[in-house]
Amino acid sequence: MSIGSGIALFVIGAILVFAINVDVAWVDLDMVGYILMGAGVVIFLLGIVLLARRRRTESVSRTVVDPATGAPTTRRSVSSTGDDAV
Repeated sequence: MSIGSGIALFVIGAILVFAINVDVAWVDLDMVGYILMGAGVVIFLLGIVLLARRRRTESVSRTVVDPATGAPTTRRSVSSTGDDAV
């Protein structure tokens, strides 16, 4: 969500800076565009950092044959990697 929001802010800011040539007396649209572009870059980078820090879970499934009964047995193990994993 934040990556898409950052891209959208950047695009809106670029449109205000480079595509619209309207003079408004009470606001400088070029400055607003540059501010939106800067905010879009910051939000985009924060989204990438948060995505990289996200927890990852790995699930492993193994099927073996029980030597006593000859029946297949499935074993599943789940491991979590993250900052608070032990």
